[in-house]
Amino acid sequence: MARIKGGMNAKKKHNRVLKLAKGYRGARSKQYRTAKQSVMRALTSSYAGRKERKRQFRQLWIARINAAARMNDLSYSKFMHGLKLAEIDINRKMLAEMAVNDAEGFTALCDIAKEKIA
Repeated sequence: MARIKGGMNAKKKHNRVLKLAKGYRGARSKQYRTAKQSVMRALTSSYAGRKERKRQFRQLWIARINAAARMNDLSYSKFMHGLKLAEIDINRKMLAEMAVNDAEGFTALCDIAKEKIA
């Protein structure tokens, strides 16, 4: 059986990593070894960043809901508890959207929550 050398596969693997490292500064985009380290770190950070973005958006929505609820004399936790007792299932993203763009609708939800708590 003939011997198969690995040059083609190695070159393909190196080029794949170097393509991902395109735009990096200095040797990080030119040399395979440093490019590989930078790409591995960047991919790890981007994965973590996608998880972090979800946390940050939820934080933002809660802050907006809290601000609008306090304008209607309720705390965030009491507002959410009142909605739960009233069996109103609206996610925080939509509640935050209502708080910003539909003040009358949000006030109606606050009134319902107040009734259920009291």
